[in-house]
Amino acid sequence: MAKATWQGVVLAESDNCEIVERNYYFPADAINAEYFKESNTHSTCPWKGVASYYNIEVNGQVNKDAAWYYPDPKSAAENIKGHVAFWRGVEVQP
Repeated sequence: MAKATWQGVVLAESDNCEIVERNYYFPADAINAEYFKESNTHSTCPWKGVASYYNIEVNGQVNKDAAWYYPDPKSAAENIKGHVAFWRGVEVQP
């Protein structure tokens, strides 16, 4: 079971992750939503589409844009629709 943690808190845990470009994409129902706040940041991947981001907030600390997802991915990345991935210090253990 894969687990994503930051500041000692479990952000997500699932045995149904999708792995794309060495990133674990956790199903949306596997995240602890209380730590996720919408960000205004967006980026574009040529083959996945437009990504949206979350800021992670734990015990008053903010990790800006530390999680991302593709709300409407291109067809080649349809398998990660409804999934969230992490970076910026979030530890993912497979």
